[in-house]
Amino acid sequence: MPHTMSRMGDVLAGFHAAWEFESDSVLIRYERGIRTPKLFQALGERRVPLEAIAGVTLTRGKRGTVVLRVEPRPGADPLMEAAAGQLKESGDPYRLVLPAEREVLAEYYADELRPLLTESGPADRFLVKPPEGPLSFKAYDGKATFDGRTVNFRWFWTGASSAKWKAGDQSFSVGELNGVEWRSPEVFEGHLRLLRRDAEASAAQADQDPAAVVFGLGYGPVHESLPFAAAVLAAVRTSSPVAAVPAPRRDPADIAERIRHLGELHQAGLVTDEEFSVKKAELLSEL
Repeated sequence: MPHTMSRMGDVLAGFHAAWEFESDSVLIRYERGIRTPKLFQALGERRVPLEAIAGVTLTRGKRGTVVLRVEPRPGADPLMEAAAGQLKESGDPYRLVLPAEREVLAEYYADELRPLLTESGPADRFLVKPPEGPLSFKAYDGKATFDGRTVNFRWFWTGASSAKWKAGDQSFSVGELNGVEWRSPEVFEGHLRLLRRDAEASAAQADQDPAAVVFGLGYGPVHESLPFAAAVLAAVRTSSPVAAVPAPRRDPADIAERIRHLGELHQAGLVTDEEFSVKKAELLSEL
């Protein structure tokens, strides 16, 4: 008879989260509160199938705590794949921090869980459900939105480079993409770059690449940009290449504002006469 946890459905509550142990998964519910990491609050709740877990550990934590952690299999969780090892320990969604007096109880659950973990090695598909859309966030140079099928970048005239203004607002169907590159906003040159199927790896700086948005202090925080990247990555992995969806007709006032700003770039010498004429014609064609 296969091993099963003796008290299925029990809940182990720690700081910022509670884990419910079920027959085929661990349900993680994150608390909402001023001390709870914003990423946890954004995730809300996650069900982690046992087949997505490679192992479980229990270690001593800081200041009279113990840490119970499940180790996700490589390739099983789009969030961790997008993060690519950049999350701080305090922001790891697979850690449950508990008071030291609960160590015996935590050890009991770890011992009960281990025999149920029969899979190891990289997963051939995502097993943990990605964050749900629609999703959006404001980067330093533009607003990124994702409706489950298409990623849109709309540039901010206060932050976008002239290269991005020349290229115009961008729209990418998931079928055009091969992956996502996320660099934490907590490090220098943080950005979200879309990797296209039919394009070579871009050597351009993210602030010059129309397939990327750049982060800055207060722009593109982890709890917004990482779930966004994970959702796009999961959609890319499950999609087939498709033709790009035509961009919708834009608001005339918006077009007028963009032509005005293009004129400012032209007068400043950042856009040539030819580039100004071509881009202005493109904008007018969107009316």
